[in-house]
Amino acid sequence: MSLSESSTLSGRLAALAQRLGLLGRGSRQIFAKASALRLPFKALPAPVESIGWHEGPQLQLLLNLSRGALSGPVQEDKAQAHHALTQVVEAQTQHLQSFDLRLIDGFACPCPAPGYSSFEDYAASEHCRHVRIISYRDFVKTIGQPLPRFLAGEPVELRQANWRGARVFWSGETQGEAFAGAIAYARRRELEAQLPANLLRYRLNEAGLNNLQNRYHVLAMPEAAWSDPGFMGLLLDNGIPYARLSLLKKADTPEFLLLPKAHPQATALGEGLRLAGAPDVPNHLRQLTVQPA
Repeated sequence: MSLSESSTLSGRLAALAQRLGLLGRGSRQIFAKASALRLPFKALPAPVESIGWHEGPQLQLLLNLSRGALSGPVQEDKAQAHHALTQVVEAQTQHLQSFDLRLIDGFACPCPAPGYSSFEDYAASEHCRHVRIISYRDFVKTIGQPLPRFLAGEPVELRQANWRGARVFWSGETQGEAFAGAIAYARRRELEAQLPANLLRYRLNEAGLNNLQNRYHVLAMPEAAWSDPGFMGLLLDNGIPYARLSLLKKADTPEFLLLPKAHPQATALGEGLRLAGAPDVPNHLRQLTVQPA
């Protein structure tokens, strides 16, 4: 690093500390030590083009988040963080008299075979080799497997989320190969396939997201952080209020650390961790909902 670069960085750090009000010696030490941590931070995953609902972020879980999902030493801190988190996502069900099934391109249930970006790709794979459609009669027979009351006009259950773009996911749990093959065939042959539908739409609530970001540092922490003596020492030895949340109990899945910005030492830790490389969760969520032009 050149002298000018070092001077610029020092100036930025000083301005940041002043802006945050980190005037107490203890807060400045926390900020400095946190920014020097070397934890295995990873960027949060970019949006995926996948037919699998479960291959994307499971943000809908925030809507009905149980109070027991958060951990932390103080019940009141967890309760306040819980309230802020549950305001981030909202849902609305639309009852549609007619919906074009050709617009569906995903499974809301666990995907029979992950890694496919469209029903066309999945239908052409070995997983769907047994699905053969060469006529309209075959199409009706095939789609009748996942939708036994297709000809009777029974509504289909669908879901959508603005963090998954315009993709619509079918909520059926069986005969996914037949469903994908039939939809891909209908699109290819330009066959009309209309049914009533119950469409559950999830969306990130801008006001709720703003509130979360204004009140908390929400950072994605690697699993290794919780056994790192440097990080845990800063968190616990200073009595910093916090809450932590894991939406998915899976190995190598980052946990969310919520640090209240109203608390000077929590703010010092949060800003230090961000400088050390901790991904900012609210900023990431905003990027998920930016649609391509």
